[in-house]
Amino acid sequence: FEECKDKLSPFLKGCGYNVKKDVVFVPISALTAANVIAPFSEPGWIDGPCFLEVLDQLPACERNRDSALRLPILSKYKDMGTIVEGKVEQGTIRVGDKLCVMPNRVTVEVLQLWLDQEEVSYLIGGENARVKLKDISDEDIMPGFVVAPRGGLACPAVKLFEAQIRIVELLEHKSIFSAGYTAILHVHASAEESTIVRLTSSIDKKTGQRSKKPPMFVKSGAIVTCVIEVEQSVCLEPFEQCPQMGRFTLRDEGSTIGIGKVLALLDEAK
Repeated sequence: FEECKDKLSPFLKGCGYNVKKDVVFVPISALTAANVIAPFSEPGWIDGPCFLEVLDQLPACERNRDSALRLPILSKYKDMGTIVEGKVEQGTIRVGDKLCVMPNRVTVEVLQLWLDQEEVSYLIGGENARVKLKDISDEDIMPGFVVAPRGGLACPAVKLFEAQIRIVELLEHKSIFSAGYTAILHVHASAEESTIVRLTSSIDKKTGQRSKKPPMFVKSGAIVTCVIEVEQSVCLEPFEQCPQMGRFTLRDEGSTIGIGKVLALLDEAK
């Protein structure tokens, strides 16, 4: 247990967490369920709450049910019609709603909704959804597409955006992060090839101030702002507007090299 803490702590610090204030290490046994539902029966080995008690003490996430619907699609299949599965990140979806699937802007209608196995008339932000859609084929849907309202409230789909990234750990043979760096962008349910177009500034870890001049390159541990381009349009929103649609990770050869948030969208697919 102590070895796990010692090895994870530097990584979590590198991701921006205050290990003493933001992180709780809870020893559990998945095999025997020790310290999962109830504290350890053997006193003295570890003091503190069990796993479920820690979860109950966490602050509830804000899910704005009155905002425009955002439902990233995780999977799709055919069962007497087209059915998609995903999580309602914000807003409310109801049976009978006329919506669209971004980024290809196919107009759809909601025929049925399920929460787990129970059929319901509506779902709100934070709930896992299974949705039966009308007027679209499952062949026209890919993981990472987003169900959203039509018109001006539709989710933006872009190929170019500005982001703030904390470089976690670069690969040994690609130890410099600069313009031209390529990686896989993972945002909500989408994964796309991406390229760093240019670095726009570096950020001081202590003060949070941006540099006046853009750096030529940075290394592991740095915080930078940069412009990123993806090959295919991705549904995104600035982190300040919708955190769930505006945070992402960059992965390269199976390793997470950076975590970031979207600052601004630089073009919108019309």
